[in-house]
Amino acid sequence: MPTIQSACLTRVDLELYIGPRQRVWEIMEKRRRLTLSMIRRLATGLNIPTGVLIQEYELHPQSAYT
Repeated sequence: MPTIQSACLTRVDLELYIGPRQRVWEIMEKRRRLTLSMIRRLATGLNIPTGVLIQEYELHPQSAYT
């Protein structure tokens, strides 16, 4: 399965689908979970299967966001 890095997408590219630079950073660093609207935009805009986007993952231990 391709990753964001292997698709040559940058954090700036992801702002269109996830939101502001800070939000992209929080998602990429696993400090915040993807929201349903983010999942929909990523799935539609980048053809990422929703099954990949909804997989459970642990947040960074010092995360204050859920």
